[in-house]
Amino acid sequence: MDFIEKIKNDPRLRQLALWLIVPNDHPRPRIWVRIFLNRFFHKRGKKSKIGFRARLDVFPYHHFDVGAHTVIEDYTVINNGAGDVIIGDNSIIGIGTVIIGPVMMGNGAYTGQHVFMAGFNHGFQDGTRNSRSQPVDIRGKGVVSEEDVFIGSNSVITAGVTIGKGTQVGAGSVVSRDLPPHCVAVGNPAKVIRRYNFETNLWEKV
Repeated sequence: MDFIEKIKNDPRLRQLALWLIVPNDHPRPRIWVRIFLNRFFHKRGKKSKIGFRARLDVFPYHHFDVGAHTVIEDYTVINNGAGDVIIGDNSIIGIGTVIIGPVMMGNGAYTGQHVFMAGFNHGFQDGTRNSRSQPVDIRGKGVVSEEDVFIGSNSVITAGVTIGKGTQVGAGSVVSRDLPPHCVAVGNPAKVIRRYNFETNLWEKV
């Protein structure tokens, strides 16, 4: 049994390791984790850029991988405490976007400003307890945004949603159900209004 498995299987060691990584009163990694430890666990592709004012609440026990030539702009918040956050190559994450794992974004992903996506919901099964003290509810694979997806500014992507390749999500939309590839979806809840016809090379109304 390796060292990490030993920690996972021993409740006291696990509790100590978590305390060393994150304070009990604030779910953000300790400064030594952010500055020193994370660099040994997370991956950054060549010529990727992360804004100086981006807030990375990322922990070593889940992946945070950024692809080559990807840009994460200032005031973005990324948190992988509940699951992996993986962003593909040649992607742009707009100013003020919030990404809470588990979230997987394919190559060519592009978000406008102030997009929110989270791969889990807070648990509330026990109505007598604060939801913060209950286990999180991770839906399927979290949020999956396939290659070349564009998500417009101020949109919300909820847990358990998959957005198909090449799909365009209009600004201010709330995506609460899967979207097929190569479509345009808008509204709350987001509905498909156009699909791309590969025979005519045109976006056609549904």
